[in-house]
Amino acid sequence: MDTKISIRGLTKVFYKKGSSVTALQDINMDIKDGEFVCILGPSGCGKTTLLRILADLESKSIGDFTITRGEKDRPLQSMVFQERGVIPWLTVEENVAFGLKMRHLPKDFVKERTAYYLSKVGLDRFAKLYPKELSGGMKQRVSIARAFANDPEILLMDEPFAALDEQNKFILQEELLNIWSETKKTVLFITHSIDEALLLSDRILLMSSQPGKIVEELVVDMPRPRKMEEVRADANMAARFVQVWKHLQDEVQGSRV
Repeated sequence: MDTKISIRGLTKVFYKKGSSVTALQDINMDIKDGEFVCILGPSGCGKTTLLRILADLESKSIGDFTITRGEKDRPLQSMVFQERGVIPWLTVEENVAFGLKMRHLPKDFVKERTAYYLSKVGLDRFAKLYPKELSGGMKQRVSIARAFANDPEILLMDEPFAALDEQNKFILQEELLNIWSETKKTVLFITHSIDEALLLSDRILLMSSQPGKIVEELVVDMPRPRKMEEVRADANMAARFVQVWKHLQDEVQGSRV
C-alpha cells in the first residue's frame, strides 16, 4: 500500500508567560493508505495535539508532514472529537449533510449519501431530531456518519467513545469497523483503552510521557473481522494487552520521578 500520511521530525512547543512546554518531540511515522492506526500513551503526552496539527487546527513548531491527496475534489481530513462535535441548531440529518452542502454538491447526491450513512449508524428514524433530543451515543453516531459521508482523504478520531458506557462503546466500535471495512478510509485514532486499540487497529503506536515521542510500534495481526470477546479470549492478544499495559505503567511512573 502507498503511504498516505508521512510525518518527519514533528515538534510542538507551547510558549506562555516566558516559559515553554514541549508537547511533542521529533515525531516520525508513516501511515499507509487504508490503514487503521491507534495511538496510545499516558495523559498529557500530546496525542490530541498531534491530531490537531494534522487537522490544521494547531500549528507545528518544527518538522513537517504530508497527506497524499487522491481526488482533488475531496476534503483532506475530517475530525471526530470526544464530544461537542455536533451542531446544536441543526437536525441529525442536517448535521450529517453539513460537509456535503458546504462543498456545494448536487442536492440529490447529498440527500442520497446522507440517508445512506444515517442508515449505516442506525439513525434514519431520528433524522429530524435535534442534538438536545439525543443521547451521548447517538450524538457520536451523528459525528461518525458526518465524517464518513464527507468522504475525506483521512479520518482523525480523538477518543470518540471515551465518554460512553461500555454497551454503547461496543456497539459504536462495531459500527465504525463495519463502515471502515467498506470504505477502507485511512484512520488515525486516539484512545486510552487498550482493548479498543487491539479491537480496531492494524498497528498501535505507543507514545512516551511528555514530551510525547513515538517509542514503540505493535502490529495487530489478528484476522478481521474481530469481536471484542474474541480479542479478550485470544492468548496472543492477551500478551499484547500486558505489553501495552506495562508500557503505560512505566511511562506514568517514570514521569513522576
